[in-house]
Amino acid sequence: MPELPEVETTKTSLLPLLNQKVLSVQVNNSSLRWPIPNDVNQLVGQRLIGLTRRSKYILAQFENATMLWHLGMSGSFRLSDSRDALRKHDHFIIQFDDIQLRYHDPRRFGCILWLDDHAQSKLLDTLGPEPLSESFNADYLEQKFKNKSVAVKVAIMDNHIVVGVGNIYATESLFNLGIHPAQPASSLTRSQIEKFVIEIKRILKQAIDLGGSTLRDYTNAMGENGYFQQTLLAYGRAGEMCINCETTLENIKLGQRASVFCPECQPLKRPQASKNPVSKVKSK
Repeated sequence: MPELPEVETTKTSLLPLLNQKVLSVQVNNSSLRWPIPNDVNQLVGQRLIGLTRRSKYILAQFENATMLWHLGMSGSFRLSDSRDALRKHDHFIIQFDDIQLRYHDPRRFGCILWLDDHAQSKLLDTLGPEPLSESFNADYLEQKFKNKSVAVKVAIMDNHIVVGVGNIYATESLFNLGIHPAQPASSLTRSQIEKFVIEIKRILKQAIDLGGSTLRDYTNAMGENGYFQQTLLAYGRAGEMCINCETTLENIKLGQRASVFCPECQPLKRPQASKNPVSKVKSK
């Protein structure tokens, strides 16, 4: 699934469309995660005037309406010449002045929707802060983690806590910090939380600079691969040697996601029991 760096890279690669007018809209298959709206033809004649990202959503602002695009599990956008042959899973096509935008999605878990009040409240309003924003800081994360007994990897991938920290980047951040992915979030020290925030920001920025991760078939809208996967130290490397200590990397499942870690460099530290347990009074 494309994660935040891939979505940010995709958004950037769509910038050549800004200020271009929509000449036509074509829907080849409306059955995505939610049906493509029947009235998308109202885009004809409108110019694309803005492109932003919120979490893993791309917000495409036209002159009289805004669309919300999500890549789902296997979706991608491609800037094409109208004479190029269509691919089997090119479901949604917008013809601009001098270029065509095609949405390709074999598994059809993505979405093409209007950003209206319903979509805003259902999909955006409950999201946590952006990880690269000032709102995502140690004070904030400490507050969110203090009563979280779930695994830290599950917690940091919760979009209600912070958006866009997917499996790849959570795995790499925890490996670099020596924190076991199953460590209870509430057991992290203040120092660990401060370092965690810094590392998440660092690794996401690096991934964006490298164009994201192409593990299977991800490309940006220009057809270019990402290169962050060449730097991976833990993700996808279960059974291989740790680069730090040469221990075999192991894999566990947390929140239905594979979690690779080094048992030597990332030991699981159980919370200490209270030193003064309450004595039980025996009944007479």
